[in-house]
Amino acid sequence: MASQCRVTELLLRTLRELKPNLTPDCRAAAEEALKQGPGALVTFRVLRKLHSVLQETGSPLYLHELLEGSEIHLPVVELPKRNPELVARLEKIKAKLANEEYKRITRNVSCQTNKHGTLADFGRQVRPLKTVIITVFNFFVTIAAAFACTYIGSQYVFTEAAARVLSSVIVASFVGLAELYVLVRTMEGQLGEL
Repeated sequence: MASQCRVTELLLRTLRELKPNLTPDCRAAAEEALKQGPGALVTFRVLRKLHSVLQETGSPLYLHELLEGSEIHLPVVELPKRNPELVARLEKIKAKLANEEYKRITRNVSCQTNKHGTLADFGRQVRPLKTVIITVFNFFVTIAAAFACTYIGSQYVFTEAAARVLSSVIVASFVGLAELYVLVRTMEGQLGEL
């Protein structure tokens, strides 16, 4: 932290004039600065004492006027050398973290891709289509079976083929509507679960 500043001509003249009013240790620091001339380093402790002397004597000069043009002296901070073991350990940790980040970013990337996505994505897309195809096929098989059973069973009631076909179509229509009702309720329940 800064504890010194470089003095200017005005500050040196003021130090020369008010040197007798300073404490002995501040007077010694002021004499050292006067020997070195402009650009000498003076501690803040001496400046604080000079400020109090200026206030006591009722001087028209203020401290900020005296410090105008002077610079704060910042000591050079020497950084300690880093421990090589610590540096090596930090590098290992950085590499490990970078590897984990890379794995996290690329975890959903697969080499088995095509223009539509991975093969697993393709399987997930085909499953609902497979279910729909089986349901539609089951619907038509049920209607055809109802028609065939009614046509064969109606030979004992009707002798004419037209009456047998008409009764088979009516029964197949009712079975189709019932099947459609059950299908809609099932699909509605599956959509509600999603």
